[in-house]
Amino acid sequence: MIVIDKNRMFEVIKQRRPRSVAISGPEGIISQLQDHAQSITKEFEIPVYILGDASWGSCDVNTRAADVLGVDLLFNVAHTISFETLGPKVVMINAFDDVSFGRVALDCATGLRYKYSCISLLTTSQHLHQIKGVKDIFDQYGYTVIIGKGKGQLNDAQVFGCEFYPAFDSIDKVDAFIFLGQSLFHSVGVAASTGKPTYMLDPYFQQYTQVNDMATNMQKKSVLAVYKALDSERIGIIIGLKEGQFSKLKAIELRDSFQREGKVVHLIALTDITDERLQNFKDIDVFVQVACPRISSDNTFSKLVLSVPEAMALLKLMRKESIQTDFLKIRHWL
Repeated sequence: MIVIDKNRMFEVIKQRRPRSVAISGPEGIISQLQDHAQSITKEFEIPVYILGDASWGSCDVNTRAADVLGVDLLFNVAHTISFETLGPKVVMINAFDDVSFGRVALDCATGLRYKYSCISLLTTSQHLHQIKGVKDIFDQYGYTVIIGKGKGQLNDAQVFGCEFYPAFDSIDKVDAFIFLGQSLFHSVGVAASTGKPTYMLDPYFQQYTQVNDMATNMQKKSVLAVYKALDSERIGIIIGLKEGQFSKLKAIELRDSFQREGKVVHLIALTDITDERLQNFKDIDVFVQVACPRISSDNTFSKLVLSVPEAMALLKLMRKESIQTDFLKIRHWL
C-alpha cells in the first residue's frame, strides 16, 4: 500500500498559508490524492485542485498548470528526490510503499550467495526507506553490500528511468546489482546502462528475476533503430515542453550537427510526444526527441523516434565513424 506523507503537506500549508493549492502525482495514486484534497479543504478551508494529468517524475511536475490555476503551492507526490522543493511553488511529498521485502530478499540472498560476493542495492523513491532492512539481510549472508552515492536529484541508492549515478558510483566494485521494486522500467534501465548482472526483487509476487536478457533486447532494438535511420534526409528534432524535459540547447546542438551532414532539419516543440501527434508532420524520415529517452525505447511509433544517445550514434555513422553497440552504457541517457 502506498502511504502518502499527509503530515508534511499540512506542515507546509501551516508555514506558508497559501490561498489555494494543487496536488499532482502518478496515475496510480490519483484516487488517494482525492482523499487528501478533501482533508486539506476540511482542515484549512482552501480550494485544492487535483491535476488529472499524470506526473511521470520530477521532470514532469506541471508548474504551468499551477500557474494557470493561480495556486500558491503545488504538491508533487511520490517522486522523492534529494531536494524538498523545486522552485518557489513546488513541494515534493514522499509516498512510500509499505510492502515487505523480507521474504524475497532472503530468497535472493540465499539463491545468489555462491554466485556473487559483492552487490549494490538500488531502488526508486517508494522503497528508499527499505534499503537498510534489505542490506541487513544480505549482510547476514556474507555479502559485501555497497550503497552507491546519489548525484543531482538522486538520493543514495536511487535511480530514475534515465539516470543511474548511484549504480556507476560502485560499478567497478560490484558483481551484481539488486533492484528493489516491481519495476522493469527501472531495473532494465540499470542493466542496460551498466552491463552488469541485475536482479529485480518483486515484493508482490515474492520472486527475484534477472533482467539482463530484456536489457539486451532493448540494446539490440536501439542499435537497429540507429542503422535504420542512416539514410534519413529529413529529420525532425522534438523539444519537450514539460519544464523538466526542456532541452532546447541540446536540440540546437543536434540540429547544427545534422545540418553539417547535409540533412534538412525541422525543430518541433511538443508537450506530449505521441504517435498521433507526430503523424501531423509530413515528409519527416526520422524524429529525434530530447525530452525523455524512455519515450523512444518504451513506446511504439509509426516512424523512428530516436533518443539522444541513439542520435549521437547516428551522427557517428553519418561521419563514417565506427560505433560501439553498447552506447547506452552511460550514467545519464540525455
